Amino acid sequence: MKRFYERYYLADAKLRQAVAVLPWGHNLLLINKVQSLEAVLFYANEAIAKGWSRDWLLNAIKMDSFSHHQTQIKSHNFNETLTAIDADYANEVFKDRYNLGFLGITEQVKETELEKRLVEKIKNFILELGKGFTFIGNQYRLEYNNKEYFVDMLFFHRGLRSLVAIELKIGSFKAEYVGKMNLYLSLLDKLERGETENNSIGIILCADKDHVDVEIALQDINKPIGVAEYQLLLPKDQLQDLLVNEIKAYNN
Repeated sequence: MKRFYERYYLADAKLRQAVAVLPWGHNLLLINKVQSLEAVLFYANEAIAKGWSRDWLLNAIKMDSFSHHQTQIKSHNFNETLTAIDADYANEVFKDRYNLGFLGITEQVKETELEKRLVEKIKNFILELGKGFTFIGNQYRLEYNNKEYFVDMLFFHRGLRSLVAIELKIGSFKAEYVGKMNLYLSLLDKLERGETENNSIGIILCADKDHVDVEIALQDINKPIGVAEYQLLLPKDQLQDLLVNEIKAYNN
């Protein structure tokens, strides 16, 4: 407790309030592994908002999530397509990068396999997305004008009061993905959105993206769409095994 007091007694009220509600194990990690008080506030707020366990917090610190957060360029059109209040909230809810390392993928997979694994570990995926998400279904069927359409993954966010469609792409972002998502959101708003709900939001989740390409693709779109990257970081023990095997193969 002495270390806790010495670390935070001069900190601002927001930081003191944030760390005060964290479990002691979380606070020990922040005291021992995070130097910047600004970074401490970031990790504390993330842990509270997303219900991170101690292990999840440790992984976030090891991946230097704070630095990534500082340098992120948001790839979305929320400010142009949502009300000011909803846009601010959406900015907080959706991230520019998601870590899917819990899938344990060690080789390239197809989009259908990526989706299958996410559905199998949907609790982990929702935890990575953050609080407020409810999973509705995968390959969610929409029918209109005698044609069928299928959304990869469909969620509902309680705070935003919006349906959230997620499309998975194993490669780099392409402009045509936006047109497809725009169609899905139009159909969701027409067929599925409740009277008291806000407009549906789309997230295109891809392996990487070029911010300029995303900006151009979104500039004339009137539906709220974001483009985010995902990382498939291996668990530490699997990564070590992979490196050892590669070294052995190289030496042979």
